[in-house]
Amino acid sequence: MSNPQSTIFSERDTLFVDVVLPLALARTYTYRIPVDWNDRVQVGVRVIVQFGRNKIYSAVVKSISQEAPKHYEAKYILDIIDEKPIVNLAQFKLWDWLADYYMCSLGEVMQAALPSALKLASETKVVSSIGEEFDRSTLSDKEYLIIEALEVAGELKVNDIVKLLGQKTVFPILKQLFDKGIVLISEEITERYKPKTKAFLRFAPDFRNEDAKRELLDSLNRAPKQQDAVLAFMQLVKKTEEITRPMLTEASGCGNGAITALIDKGVFEIKEKVVSRFQGEDIELDANFQFNENQQRAYTEIQASFEEKDVTLLHGVTASGKTQIYIRLIEQAIAAGKSALYLLPEIALTAQITARLKLHFGDKLGVYHSKFNDNERAEVWHKVMKNEFQVVIGARSSVFLPFQDLGIIIVDEEHESSYKQFDPAPRYHARDTAIYLGFLHQTKVLLGSATPSLESYYNAKAKKYGFVQLLERYGNAQLPSIELVNIPEEGRKENMFSYFSGILLKAIEEAVKNKEQVILFQNRRGHTTMIQCNTCGFVAKCVNCDVSLTYHKSSNMMHCHYCGHVEPPLRVCPACGMPHIESKGFGTERVEEELEILMPEIRIGRLDLDSTKGKYGFDKIITAFDEHEFDVLIGTQMVAKGLDFGRVSLIGVVNADTIINFPDFRSYERSFSLFSQVAGRAGRREAGGKVIIQSYTTNHRVLEQVVNNDYEGMFMTEITERKNYLYPPFYRLIRIDIKHTDFQKCYDSANRFASALRQQLGARVLGPEPPLVSRVRNNFIQTITLKIERTNISIAKVKELIRSVLLDFEIDKTNAGVRVQVDVDPY
Repeated sequence: MSNPQSTIFSERDTLFVDVVLPLALARTYTYRIPVDWNDRVQVGVRVIVQFGRNKIYSAVVKSISQEAPKHYEAKYILDIIDEKPIVNLAQFKLWDWLADYYMCSLGEVMQAALPSALKLASETKVVSSIGEEFDRSTLSDKEYLIIEALEVAGELKVNDIVKLLGQKTVFPILKQLFDKGIVLISEEITERYKPKTKAFLRFAPDFRNEDAKRELLDSLNRAPKQQDAVLAFMQLVKKTEEITRPMLTEASGCGNGAITALIDKGVFEIKEKVVSRFQGEDIELDANFQFNENQQRAYTEIQASFEEKDVTLLHGVTASGKTQIYIRLIEQAIAAGKSALYLLPEIALTAQITARLKLHFGDKLGVYHSKFNDNERAEVWHKVMKNEFQVVIGARSSVFLPFQDLGIIIVDEEHESSYKQFDPAPRYHARDTAIYLGFLHQTKVLLGSATPSLESYYNAKAKKYGFVQLLERYGNAQLPSIELVNIPEEGRKENMFSYFSGILLKAIEEAVKNKEQVILFQNRRGHTTMIQCNTCGFVAKCVNCDVSLTYHKSSNMMHCHYCGHVEPPLRVCPACGMPHIESKGFGTERVEEELEILMPEIRIGRLDLDSTKGKYGFDKIITAFDEHEFDVLIGTQMVAKGLDFGRVSLIGVVNADTIINFPDFRSYERSFSLFSQVAGRAGRREAGGKVIIQSYTTNHRVLEQVVNNDYEGMFMTEITERKNYLYPPFYRLIRIDIKHTDFQKCYDSANRFASALRQQLGARVLGPEPPLVSRVRNNFIQTITLKIERTNISIAKVKELIRSVLLDFEIDKTNAGVRVQVDVDPY
């Protein structure tokens, strides 16, 4: 490595680079290139720079010039990490647009865009990932020293490695170790790849000969269910050696208890076998798939729409076969030598869709989302850059990948609020970002949904987007019948059992009896959503946030879902000392508990944020349900996210009112979308399914629109109200949150900020006022909302005004310590 200090300085030859640092800085910073490195530096490579007194960062070169900075002396870069750019020009244009549109810094965009392995800093911690079998003779002396030190210390900061090797920068060495998979970033170590395994049953060695089996059957005369299980197993083993617990349960008619008892006795043993993630009957059907008449028409209309429009909205009902249309469009892009991006709103959805796409595209397919460890994300990044992955499927962060030549962008379930990033900045919407990405690559964007967002549907109606409809389910599949159950009325008839009406319980019983499956939806996790004293009315609240604590039975603790605070459940009231503590409200845990009491013979699984922790937590539960290890799956809105289960014939919404009555201008739109999507999980094969929605207000217009599958009616009602009350798509919203640990300072600062905006914008400025949850993590919050019409005023000038007010606000010492958070197009 050359020493910049020994380089002979020549003003004529000196180059300067503007670099993006992974920090919330208002601008780029300029550094000097040592002359004999001039040929190595390129736009898009990472360089090592010192920023501040002691901090070392890897920054990305954004531009190269011969112009020195005017107001400070440029420091030399310390090293160049990459031989080739890792960020291309289209990505820089996307970064610039995101920073400008969503009003954040370029460094914050860089932080969101790059995997951690590509933005090392002096404070980054690394750990070794090699096992005892690793051949250490392949390591260089310096690599060996690092690995040896990591094995002693467990983890080291980059600064520690600098001291260990006695050289100013160690990033090139660490890059080599990352590329070889020898080290990992510390916080990612728990998320390392685990192969998918499947549990099979077999006789333990002592019971594999015929005499032992006869003796076993004789010994089980007093345990007839266990005897039936053994007999059924002996029949199954004649057909296949791979017998799963669900297979044996179904063949024997026994419950899980009998099989567990035989395992405990040592009769059966469990053999774990690594299996492919890309198996299953439905996938095989996909391989021989043919468009039906409706799909062919929709596909042809999409192609025609792309001749005139850059963006097309596909409004296709659930189970209409949209995925197959997506696959055909991707195949077309690949045949033209281009690549494709397939966006999904949730990591959860990737397991099922990936299986389908893998069958079609094999090793050309890459998957990218936040639950992969950092080495895996960096690997996908490099493979996309080299065009080894021509198809990428992933969640919102996939828009940041270094695509070379995109041929199609598909945004599935485009209505989902999960596409919006809430914290930290940039608070971008992946759907809107994908549309701009399409503009940069001069490629087409297809938005797909059974319940399009009002904004997208409005744009389609206004001819801004192309518009194609697919309103029939594929094959002979029928839309489910929907029944509304009035909770108060059933209560008067004494037909309510805990949270379940007799109607819902009977439907569950019939479905399970017919070896079908059930999904129950309750959009709150945990056991009890509020703990209250019946004597004085005290409610257990978080010490850090203005929100009630939720009791979780699985941990036997009360949790705050905003900051993560936990504390033991109350035994007596801390306010009055009385023991009259009552649990109010219910979440998925409570629904599971009550159903187990009412129907102990059925097998129940739960799908929520608590039960799906870890990289493959969701995948594990979904696979178990798909393989009929559960009869009933209870879940939050995760169960509404485009999943496909052939045996599901019944959907139950335990209580629809909490969603409908949420205080937000989008709540009716979201309610319609959520209930329609949940209903779409039922009867996805030829048999028509059934949906039962329990509510206190069954005459609510949204529920009636869901029953009638009346998206157009919902749209017309909502769009009229949006126009009357100045909401999107007719007006743009910008939300500004002012935060501080002292309420009065927060309140005063927010009023000063709002007053400064109001001088120029007048009545377009609303607030400040406290949001629904007015204190989070000990920070009080005041919210200012801007409603900006789409005519008569430039949104760019409004943003410039906000930046100007923000600059003055930060200079004013009376606002010291106050945080300002800007959210453009809040969801």
